[in-house]
Amino acid sequence: MDGDMIPVLVCAILFIGLPWLIFHYVTQWKKGTSITVQDENLLDELHMLARRLEDRMNTIERIVAADSPSFRPSLRDNRNDRDDQDEDFDLPRSREREPHTTRTRRRDH
Repeated sequence: MDGDMIPVLVCAILFIGLPWLIFHYVTQWKKGTSITVQDENLLDELHMLARRLEDRMNTIERIVAADSPSFRPSLRDNRNDRDDQDEDFDLPRSREREPHTTRTRRRDH
């Protein structure tokens, strides 16, 4: 009786247990690497904050450059170039993404 059960047990492990184990961990791996809606919203807010800080720095550099002729700004004001580049870097978003309710994106043209 024990000799008859070993081949059945081996077949069950190979054709049921092993694929289930592989598919289980593949599913866990895919679930763990996706970006959440909250992460996307946080990245959007950080991007807007970085944009505002860059605009502030450019404004400060223009004011200081106007007051002091010896001052040389480290970066040129590339606001117009940057607006054109934004369209090149738009990434597809997930479908379940919630709309931004706290802040709206403001563009200066």
